[in-house]
Amino acid sequence: MLFVIDIGNSHTVTGLYDNDRLVAQWRLKSDRARTADELTIRYHTLFGIAGVSPASVNNVVMASVVPQLETSWLKMCREYFSSSLQSPPFVVNHKTVRDLITIDIDNPSEVGADRLVNGIAAWQQYKQDLIVIDFGTAITFDCVSADCRYLGGMILPGIALSLDALAARTAKLPQIDISSAPNTIIGKNTVDAMHSGAVYGYGAMISGISEKIKDEMVGNSNKDLKVIATGGIAEIIAPYSPMIDVVDPLLTLNGLKIIYDATK
Repeated sequence: MLFVIDIGNSHTVTGLYDNDRLVAQWRLKSDRARTADELTIRYHTLFGIAGVSPASVNNVVMASVVPQLETSWLKMCREYFSSSLQSPPFVVNHKTVRDLITIDIDNPSEVGADRLVNGIAAWQQYKQDLIVIDFGTAITFDCVSADCRYLGGMILPGIALSLDALAARTAKLPQIDISSAPNTIIGKNTVDAMHSGAVYGYGAMISGISEKIKDEMVGNSNKDLKVIATGGIAEIIAPYSPMIDVVDPLLTLNGLKIIYDATK
């Protein structure tokens, strides 16, 4: 089996692939102080619940934007899967995937590994001009051309981050839950007004930015461009953002699998 690891600022998402089938998936909080031993205990439990033996894991591929955790994860994988690993864990960065995507930005080392994974995964699936939007701690827009060049993108505060700041910096505005749809765009109370502002506001912003990026990428040409959304809150915002064509919650995990298959 292949163990895939996506280490983000807020959450770490992992999955197990048996050939092309995703047989298990976990989403846990990213704790920068977590040690390799603590990770081993946690995943020993999760593997047991899933009925999976660690000896069945033959390879590991990882993308990380948290250097402190990357070290712990690598140590955990080398030790926990020591009896079965066929090769050292594969770590995604601008150098290790340069044969899969051309990174056409000022400083390739600056681009997050998860953004490269998403770009590769989306291009492998659609092979056309693309905007990939990842709704994480930050919302990232990543632009990939039809000839598989990573052109750069945009980074802005995520919805949870913005709502946390709003509640923390105002005297009467509370923390709110936006997991359900607002009843109307005009809020009749404070919570509904914040809820509506978050989903309608971010939805309109996402579409507006996507329109501007599309104009810059393809202009008035007849070239098609697809907008793909991923990340924990993508499915909530997509109905309020008509520029989004596809929501793919497994884009990053599948991208890690694609990268492994292409480089093994």
